[in-house]
Amino acid sequence: MTKKNIAILSGGDSGEYGISVQSAAVVEKYLDKEKYNTFPILMKGLEWIHTCPHDNTYDIDKNDFSLPMIGEKIHFDGVFIAIHGTPGEDGKLQGYFDMMGIHYSTCDHVVSALTFNKHLCKLAVQSLGIKLAKSVFSTKNDNITAEDILQNLRLPLFVKPNNGGSSVGMSRVNRGEDLEAALNRAFEEDDEILVEEFIKGREITCGVLKYKDEIITLPVCEIISKKEFFDFEAKYDPKLADEIVPAQIPETIFKKCQETSAQLYQQLNCKGIVRFDYIYNDDGMFFLEVNTIPGMTEASIVPKMARAHGLTLDQLFGMVMEETLGE
Repeated sequence: MTKKNIAILSGGDSGEYGISVQSAAVVEKYLDKEKYNTFPILMKGLEWIHTCPHDNTYDIDKNDFSLPMIGEKIHFDGVFIAIHGTPGEDGKLQGYFDMMGIHYSTCDHVVSALTFNKHLCKLAVQSLGIKLAKSVFSTKNDNITAEDILQNLRLPLFVKPNNGGSSVGMSRVNRGEDLEAALNRAFEEDDEILVEEFIKGREITCGVLKYKDEIITLPVCEIISKKEFFDFEAKYDPKLADEIVPAQIPETIFKKCQETSAQLYQQLNCKGIVRFDYIYNDDGMFFLEVNTIPGMTEASIVPKMARAHGLTLDQLFGMVMEETLGE
């Protein structure tokens, strides 16, 4: 059997750079070396670099996404994108690989761009009859004020960059006098922001993937943050949050979370491993956001879900690559 050449991309141009590098290292560790030749590619701006085990570095040829090395030029059969944030999660790389005719592990460029934009994603999800928090969308050019927002939304509020992940630039606002600082913080990360009313309840999340024409929903996880909310620090410091898999919640909510996630995966035309986040309380289950390239570190939620489902990480990443390559 001829082994396939797989590029594993990490890095990117967002605050999630470091987590992306960790995720890619886990993917490379567990992807079957008997089936695949793996090539880690670190991306930062226009620098796309492969470092060999002997510490020699080589630049990717962006004209055809190949890897010129001493005595040979590597062409790739597929790409595992482990870049959280831009340009891996917002559709930019997907569009590039479509033009190159190279298979990749994630949603396509249209779905990636839509889901990365929290405001547009919420509009699409709302059209499917799924509950959402009341929100206000704004751009820098709108010159929106804290007073404008407080006339439309009730405290407490969450202020977040419209395009981004891992809660980078996100704030919870309990007092009106703190809202302006939160708006400024979010605008430092993005030219667009989303302000949402706080929903009191329990936070749950569900991972979904497709394998051999079957939609697989992983066990639901409940997230219990020991901070005011599940921010960037809590997401990647195991001492600051409990992630319970499978979630100890009513069976009806557990099933509804899985069914809704499978519905969204299909209706949004997702591919690869995708994670959907919600809050639920006595009023129902409310959609928060979708992560089309969720964290894949050893401590990340999706690997925990996979293990609870009975899948090893070798199997999980192997399934993703088989789907990517159409094997």
